[in-house]
Amino acid sequence: MSASRRRLFVTTALPYANGPFHIGHIMEYIQADVWVRAQRMGGHEVHFVCADDAHGAPIMLKAESEGVTPQALVACVAATRPKHLAGFRIGFDHWHSTDSPENVELSQDIYRKLKSAGLIEARTIEQFYDPVKAMFLPDRYIKGECPKCGAADQYGDACENCSSVYSPTDLKKPYSALSGATPVLRTSEHHFFRLSDPACVAFLRDWALGDRLQPEVANKAREWLDAGGKGLADWDISRDAPYFGIPIPDAPGKYFYVWLDAPVGYLASLKAHLRDRGADFAAFLADPAVEQVHFIGKDIVYHHTLFWPAMLKFAGAPYKVPDRVHVHGFITFSGEKMSKSRGTGISPDVYLDLGLDPEWLRYYLAAKLNGRVEDLDFNPDDFLARVNSDLVGKYVNIASRAAPFLTRHFDGRIATPSENAAARAERRAAARAGAEAARANYEAREYGRVMRDAMRVADRLNEAFDAAQPWLLAKDPARRDELQTICSQSLLGFLQLTVTLAPVLPGLASRVARELFGLGRELTWDDAALEPATVNPFRHLMQRIDPKQIDALLEGPKAALSPSPPAPLPADAGRGGVAAPLSRTAGEGPGVRESDAPTIAIDDFAKVDLRIARIVNAEQVEGADKLVKLTLDVGEGRHRTVFAGIKAAYRPEDLVGRLTPMVANLAPRKMKFGVSEGMVLAASGDGPGVYLLAPDTGAQPGMKVK
Repeated sequence: MSASRRRLFVTTALPYANGPFHIGHIMEYIQADVWVRAQRMGGHEVHFVCADDAHGAPIMLKAESEGVTPQALVACVAATRPKHLAGFRIGFDHWHSTDSPENVELSQDIYRKLKSAGLIEARTIEQFYDPVKAMFLPDRYIKGECPKCGAADQYGDACENCSSVYSPTDLKKPYSALSGATPVLRTSEHHFFRLSDPACVAFLRDWALGDRLQPEVANKAREWLDAGGKGLADWDISRDAPYFGIPIPDAPGKYFYVWLDAPVGYLASLKAHLRDRGADFAAFLADPAVEQVHFIGKDIVYHHTLFWPAMLKFAGAPYKVPDRVHVHGFITFSGEKMSKSRGTGISPDVYLDLGLDPEWLRYYLAAKLNGRVEDLDFNPDDFLARVNSDLVGKYVNIASRAAPFLTRHFDGRIATPSENAAARAERRAAARAGAEAARANYEAREYGRVMRDAMRVADRLNEAFDAAQPWLLAKDPARRDELQTICSQSLLGFLQLTVTLAPVLPGLASRVARELFGLGRELTWDDAALEPATVNPFRHLMQRIDPKQIDALLEGPKAALSPSPPAPLPADAGRGGVAAPLSRTAGEGPGVRESDAPTIAIDDFAKVDLRIARIVNAEQVEGADKLVKLTLDVGEGRHRTVFAGIKAAYRPEDLVGRLTPMVANLAPRKMKFGVSEGMVLAASGDGPGVYLLAPDTGAQPGMKVK
């Protein structure tokens, strides 16, 4: 739908690697992911990367308190990332770390170029020193009263109350956040980036006050640039040992302040990503068509609208300044700031461990996001109502009602024999216009507007369906054309809606494209007016939220650790995510005997959702005698983890690529080594040996076993 193909380099703020993701991270990553998916649907080239922000005193001090190295601490935190990124269907192309060779190389290169440009200056300064900890105190470990507004317990670099930026020595009544001691002043030589240089100021006025920032962000940048007539202050970019960070070239015992090398992590991640693709980093950035876009929260605007663009500008080629910085607000919980200690908020871990659909949350957040710097409130009752009403009651409802009429009465053929040529042309034009409006609103990050427009279309489709009363048309052979037309129009409208919602609901949209309409590919914007020839039998797409699930989510980790137990199995059955094997008795054939289990009805069997899964990865579980960790593709747009007790029977590398049936609707089980999200099927007898079941040739992931 775009006249020219764009080349986009997109990032989100780097999470600090001293803990797992919180819901604020997930909100930002979903916002960026939706934007990226909308671009890719238009055929644009997008490189979407991020990294762990791995350096700084907090990580050094936390590692020290836990008796591990900083690298070990970062690695432990990094191991938690894939679960959340895959769980919420956030499709980064590459995830890196600022503690990487690429980041060392690029940070030191930028520093050298800034120094050659005359913008680095060494000065002897007085700095707070903790006499108890015997170390110079980083800004965030000095607290006191804000020198501007007088607010208590503010950090040493910026006030959270009035947003003023200052030096730690400006604080009133300072104290060490590490020991509580009153810090003393000692001298040390530090390195400064001369942000106050007239060339920097002139550049930033042009860059920050152009069209790259939202109006409210540009206004804030203008305040900082003016600073009451004082202008910008120079930026202290060095820290003294001991410090976990990147050494400053030719300055023994000095390290880059984390805020210098952290944003360089965007470039380091891009460089590693491009290297893996066989592309040249410098050539990519040198292309004038490349657009550099950052998604960040409002708490780090100062760094991304002053320091970061100035660093890139005056470092020169191959670096380029950001084309846009998209800023969002915070996420609150029922009108209050989220607080783990107060028990207000939701945990991404708990959300996934309870098995809640990630696209419920993606839709809810998208429905509230816009292009302004506004806080977003998560309200549990509103969450339940919006998902159940909008996604299930309006959107999915269209296909669940219309598709069965076509498959039952017309062998799935989509056609509109009662629609004249003018009406058909008008309908198709409206579909294209709706998709173009959605694409433009995604570009502007007006996601809430896209969701509202989509639900209005869904309302019209449902109203037209109800008015036509297809259940009555189906009883009258003379009105078959009318029946086929209204059901086909409803399904084509459903396809248009799916295209519109695809950036927000990627898993569901993929299933609609592949399973319902048999397209064999992902959707693009041009598919809004597509008219497939047939529809396949409807399969359940999304369930409603049970209020009990919301109660469990709000209860927190305790609920996630104790999901509703499945029906009891024999003591030796199902360990590690393997279904209870068949057994035999002496004198009978191998693995065959009369079952002594109670007889069940077909309705009981139908409750078990058996699906074909492909094993996309298998690995040993350290510390486990019997378990293998399986990563499974069940055809639902995400991967599942299952721990299976088959270590004695199979080498992990021999399992990759195999198909096997699994129980897909088994409640997630919290194990010592992680959460198991299902159960693969295996057979065994009284003797040794466990044998994974396998489907016949032609089976595909996601197919139902029945």
